[in-house]
Amino acid sequence: MSSNSKNPFLNNKIFTSTKEEVHEATIIGHEQTMTIAGTMNKSLILFLLLTAAAMITWWMAANGQSPMVPMIGGAIMGLILVVIATFKPQLSGYLAPGYAVFEGLFIGGISAIFEIKYPGIVTQAVGATLVTFAVCLGLYKFKIIQVTERFKSIVIAATLAIATYYLISWLISLFTSFVPVHYGNSMMSIGISVFVIVIAAMNLFLDFDQIEEGASRKMPKYMEWYGAMGLMITLVWLYMEFLRLLSKLNSRD
Repeated sequence: MSSNSKNPFLNNKIFTSTKEEVHEATIIGHEQTMTIAGTMNKSLILFLLLTAAAMITWWMAANGQSPMVPMIGGAIMGLILVVIATFKPQLSGYLAPGYAVFEGLFIGGISAIFEIKYPGIVTQAVGATLVTFAVCLGLYKFKIIQVTERFKSIVIAATLAIATYYLISWLISLFTSFVPVHYGNSMMSIGISVFVIVIAAMNLFLDFDQIEEGASRKMPKYMEWYGAMGLMITLVWLYMEFLRLLSKLNSRD
């Protein structure tokens, strides 16, 4: 496969290079190689860690304390761990749980802020994220949607376009009075949010495909943490986009 997943953790270059590090004459037992079940189990562990950490900043906001410091610190540390793991996947067993904890601090705080303004929005966003994950997993498992090279190219191109647009809009808004079109609750803004959610969901198919390929290539066991961390990044992105969409819809009432 020539195309890479949008997710920096789930790209072919890393999965292929990792495979090449294992000598062909070396016999590796099943318990020492990456499996789909093992990756899913580790994804669940990361989800639980993220949820537990999120409860800390959620509690702070709910009790009148400012969660901004742990929120910002969590976001920064989470990004740092992502970058390190991209270049040192063999450390994923330590970096992935750390990422889940720090990202949880950020998610908990931002979720509490949205919840205070729009009661019930967090439950809706979590439910939408989990349902989307389950539907995408089912569609992938039963081969209803095939992850072809064309599919990958479209998803990757759309994802890069979104990232570029967000970055440019943010930079311009820092130094001018320009208000990006995806701000506010206009129909155009809502349409953009829906489009981004669709692309984020499509990235799940690329994630599933790369995890399955890693298992078939018998990658080292630590790649389970690497794959789980990459999948968690996509789910966090999807959840944040659902929060944004629901907040826009609620503000129109």
